[in-house]
Amino acid sequence: MKIMRPMGAVGIVASAALVLAACSQESSSGNTPTSGAASAATATASVACGGKTPLSGEGSTAQKTAVDIFSQEYAKACPGQTVNYNATGSGAGVKQFNAKQVDFGGSDSPLSGADVDAAKTRCGGNPAWNLPLVVGPISIAYKINGVTSLTLTPEVAAKIFNGQIKTWNDPALVAINPGVSLPSTPIQVFSRSDESGTTDNFQHYLAAAGKGAWTQGTGKAFKGGVGNGAQGSNGVASAVRAADGAIGYMESSYVTNGLTAAKLDSGSGAVELTPQNVAKALDAASFKAPGTNDLAMDLDKIYASNTPGAYPLLLTTYELVCSKGYDADTAKAVKAFLTVSATTAQQPIANKGFVPLPQSLQDKVLTAVNAIS
Repeated sequence: MKIMRPMGAVGIVASAALVLAACSQESSSGNTPTSGAASAATATASVACGGKTPLSGEGSTAQKTAVDIFSQEYAKACPGQTVNYNATGSGAGVKQFNAKQVDFGGSDSPLSGADVDAAKTRCGGNPAWNLPLVVGPISIAYKINGVTSLTLTPEVAAKIFNGQIKTWNDPALVAINPGVSLPSTPIQVFSRSDESGTTDNFQHYLAAAGKGAWTQGTGKAFKGGVGNGAQGSNGVASAVRAADGAIGYMESSYVTNGLTAAKLDSGSGAVELTPQNVAKALDAASFKAPGTNDLAMDLDKIYASNTPGAYPLLLTTYELVCSKGYDADTAKAVKAFLTVSATTAQQPIANKGFVPLPQSLQDKVLTAVNAIS
């Protein structure tokens, strides 16, 4: 799936700093957690190295950069241990995991439908778990000459992207942007012309949070029926950048050179896109199987939430693993790799623009990893 490319926005990276320590070959002693914002995860887990090498994984292209960094940090923590990850797309990752061709899968969405039973069979009759390790927000970016601050509600965003709101000085926009001089410029909507997980997540957000304004449905293809399409997020960003009055959705790395990300107001005030604000949304995350170690997130509930200060428009990718059913060597290596990925490796991927796991989610991931056998 063609979703998240790592964000390069300097402001986001600068504010996403973590305090993480490297692990030794056999173990890393518990590091003292840092105090401060809940958005900063800390490396507190010990790593027992050893077991199978190389580990094999396949799937999501969205998390390829992050998994490469996970692998590098794993090799530092556990010299001699390696991971081979083949970025062929989420569908292939699920298929290969279920066929027992790889040790873990990478997916832009949790297992569902027949794949749940297929994964259970692959794991020797034991459930497979969805563990979220890579998180990134989606921005709604715009270019309006003379306008440097814009707030959108989910309902207004839905009406822009399905063509109900046609000019920037529409009363609905004026009402939620007091003090901002909005021109009569026509709104030019740009969307992805190719099928994309970013589009799917964006349309789920509009459907979940838009108070009924989005009735066009969801899916990887844009269904708003308005505007123009462009290939990839880079194409959307270039199209928006070239046209006064333009707006589009994209991964935040593309909000550069004349583009500005809109603030989102879910009902508790305008919220900027920052790692801390994304983490607040994750802190309030709901899970499809609460009370278990299967951490498939109910993103629709995040999208529709009204948590003060939370930026809810995000996407996540998962590592698909067996809860039980691995041989001892594979289980040991999988647990070591995932422990490093959830802790020490979160700082380097933050430097590539992803949003680090907040402490609340990191704790849940580590609990699940420790339970793998």
